[in-house]
Amino acid sequence: MPLRAPVLLIVDYNLSRIGDVLHMRNYARQQWGAETWLVRDNPQNHDLQISDRVIDADPLDPEFVLHALRQLGEDAGRISAAMVFSDNAVASGAALLEQLGLPVDDAELALGAFDKLAYRIAERRDRPLLEPLGVVLPDFQQIGCINDVRNFALRQERGFVIKPACEGNNRGVVVIAPGGDCEQAFDEVAPYLEGGVLAEAFITFTREYSYDGLGELWFITEKVSATGRYPVEVAQILPARLSEPERQAIRQTGEQVNRLVGQRIGPFHNEIKLSDTGYQTAVIEPNRRPGGMKIWTLAHAVHGVDLYAAWVDSVFCASVPQELPPATCSAATVMFGVPEDMTLDVVELGDIRTLVDDTLTLAAQTLELAKDDITLLECAWIIGHSRLIHATPRDNSDFVAHACVALHDARIDICDLVTVLREQWLTVLNRHLRAAQLFKVAS
Repeated sequence: MPLRAPVLLIVDYNLSRIGDVLHMRNYARQQWGAETWLVRDNPQNHDLQISDRVIDADPLDPEFVLHALRQLGEDAGRISAAMVFSDNAVASGAALLEQLGLPVDDAELALGAFDKLAYRIAERRDRPLLEPLGVVLPDFQQIGCINDVRNFALRQERGFVIKPACEGNNRGVVVIAPGGDCEQAFDEVAPYLEGGVLAEAFITFTREYSYDGLGELWFITEKVSATGRYPVEVAQILPARLSEPERQAIRQTGEQVNRLVGQRIGPFHNEIKLSDTGYQTAVIEPNRRPGGMKIWTLAHAVHGVDLYAAWVDSVFCASVPQELPPATCSAATVMFGVPEDMTLDVVELGDIRTLVDDTLTLAAQTLELAKDDITLLECAWIIGHSRLIHATPRDNSDFVAHACVALHDARIDICDLVTVLREQWLTVLNRHLRAAQLFKVAS
């Protein structure tokens, strides 16, 4: 690498994305001869291992831009390309890139992609434009005390959702049925009051998708979510099973969301519900980042396009695909849970791949598939230390493991595979838990 190599600056990331950051760092080095610098609050050893330099700055600090620029000093001139890779940094990171004179999506509108209350306010301002397009805008209210919850509940005939304004991963999201316990719901979100809490009318549409993409490139991912009090996501599916009019309804809404939050050239992941009849839509939340739960990994398997590489190319001002090639298979990210509430140390269970391979074998037998028709793309434990995991997950991290799989038999509905995998995982996990317990007793 030359002495004064160009620099790719990555502003913050979620720890679950560490592999994606490393992948982009390696690609930037190979394709562009670039170093990768990382802006990160309180950086740790793993941050140093996936980058060539780390700048210590908190994207939620009001003085973030000043702190980052001060540490960069004259080296700021070496930065040729940059990207914002976390919800926490979506606004402040964009402001930093604007100060550096680098292409980036709008910093002023970015708050709507981080703060759910700010988005609802922006959405309400555009009601005259959105409602004629079939976008349903839910009633909402900022929550500051228990009386706010009680008063909001009085005008919600179909129940409502209460959630933190600035948290991800479905943390703190609680569904309250009509006549439900407002006090208990308020207690669950009380830890988030400082960062903002809002209540929204429950959107009764049962189908949920995400409008995903990069710049002008777009695709739609189908979500499988739990029902009940905690609407966590248990799977993501590509391609989404939609008619063309349904695809266009989601696309139309997704583009309106991008306009509201200032997305033009970067990644996006807008969560949208679709009515069971007709083509009405309702926005759950916008995001100016790649979708979670390995959605871009699924897109690579299904369409053959490495979107992380495309993102790096785009910030170096290279052209990127404007559409994805046709799907060659279907794929899903599947979240694996536990049969009952338990404190689990995955170290005792050994290699995750062994358990997932056993699960795939049982699933193939159940669906009368050839084992080769299911390809394991990747898998990992979600927890790395002993902690309580709930049988009914309360957020998107309340699982024990995940797997990304591709299905190469068009006769089988990928959603059926998701269901069977989650069932068979519990069988395999129980077997390994019993074996681990017997080993302890024998020892």
